[in-house]
Amino acid sequence: MSLAVYAAGALCWRVVDDKIVVLVVHRTKYGDVTIPKGKVDPGETLPQTAVREILEETGLAITLGVPLGTSAYPLSSGREKIVHYWAAEVVDQAIERSTFVPNTEIAAIEWVTLKKARSYLTYERDVEIVEAFEALVRQGVTSTFALIALRHGKAVPRGDWSGPDASRPLTDRGVRQAAGDVPTVLAWSPKRILTSDAVRCVATVAPLAASTGIKPRREPGLSQDAYEDGDGEVRTIIGKRVRSRKTAVLCSHGPVLPEILREIALATGTMPGGYLTDAADLDTGGFSVVHLSATNPSSGIVSIETYAPAE
Repeated sequence: MSLAVYAAGALCWRVVDDKIVVLVVHRTKYGDVTIPKGKVDPGETLPQTAVREILEETGLAITLGVPLGTSAYPLSSGREKIVHYWAAEVVDQAIERSTFVPNTEIAAIEWVTLKKARSYLTYERDVEIVEAFEALVRQGVTSTFALIALRHGKAVPRGDWSGPDASRPLTDRGVRQAAGDVPTVLAWSPKRILTSDAVRCVATVAPLAASTGIKPRREPGLSQDAYEDGDGEVRTIIGKRVRSRKTAVLCSHGPVLPEILREIALATGTMPGGYLTDAADLDTGGFSVVHLSATNPSSGIVSIETYAPAE
C-alpha cells in the first residue's frame, strides 16, 4: 500500500456583528471552495504545518485552538491524503496585518457564516469539520487557552551523577529534544513559562524562552524533590493558571505529571479517567496540550493532544 500524504489546516473564525464567521478559500487551480490547508514539509509537525499553511494561503498569523478532527480521502495517485484540522480564532491585529493578495494557488478568501459554509463548501468532508466546530459553539466553547504539560528532556541518569538530583543536566539528546519541541509548542503561542527549579527542567525550557522572549518562572513547587518530600504546590500553581486563562507551559518531572493533569481536571470540574493517565505518561521531552475554555469554565477539559519528543 502507498504511504499516506499528511496535511494540516485550520478552520479560522472570528466574530463580526455578533455572529461567528469562518474563513473559506477559493482555489485558483481547482475552482473550488474549501478550508485552507496544505501538505507537511519535511521535518515539520502537523501543528507547525497548520500555522505555516494558513499564513501562506491567507496571510493570517494564527494561534491554534482545539483540534477539530481529520479528513481522509484518496488522491488520483492512489495514495490516501489525511488532513488534520484545528480551530483558530483570528484576532483583529491579524486581520490588520494580513498580507494576502490573490495568487496562483488562492484566488480569493471569504468570511462566511456557519450556515452559509455548510452549503457553500465544495466537499462534504469540509462540512464535517465545520460541524465539529459548531458542536463547540453550541457548548459555549469557542475561545480557548491551553495548559501545556511538558516533561523535561533526557537527563544524565541518577546513577551516573554524583551531585544532588536537582543538579542533573540534560544529555545531548535532551538538549536536542528541548530545541526540537519549540516549533510545535509555538503553534499555541504560550504567554507564560513555568518550570521546576531542577537544572534539567530549566534547561528544557531555555530554547522556548529564547524563541518567545518570555522569562521562565522557576517554581520549586513543581519539582520532583518537593513532590517526594510532600511539599509540592501543584494545586496552587494550576489554580492560578486556570484563573489567568492564558496559555502556559509547565515543565516538570515524570512522577509529578499525573498530579498536574489531575489538578487541571479538578480545577475545571472535569471527571477523572484513564485519559489523564495517558496524557501524563510522557517520554522525556514529550508534552500534552490541555485545552480549556476561556469563556465557559464549567465546560471542563475540552480536549487533550499529546506529542512525542522531537528527536
